[in-house]
Amino acid sequence: MTRAEFEEAVADPLDTLPPDITDRMDNVVILVEEEHPTEDILGLYEGVALTERYEYSGHLPDVITIYRLPILDMVDDADTAKREIAITVAHEVGHHFGIDDERLHELGFG
Repeated sequence: MTRAEFEEAVADPLDTLPPDITDRMDNVVILVEEEHPTEDILGLYEGVALTERYEYSGHLPDVITIYRLPILDMVDDADTAKREIAITVAHEVGHHFGIDDERLHELGFG
């Protein structure tokens, strides 16, 4: 899967989110990087979850990063990669909404 195909696969699940979710996403950017510099992870949310934003003005955007190489290393084909990308995107978006790892795993986004 090329970088462009991977980036498109990251955008696809975002395009299918219901409007009531995307309308609530606030001050967040989504990036694709090759891999995390120190950890073997698929994605990372960095920021202040919506549930924790009380006096929030002036903050830089939250960042969701999806790591290309670790995802591609764990799959055998493009369809499986797309499925794993969608799960990872949903997982990190969940963190933006303040959902913890335990609950995300219970929901199947682990």
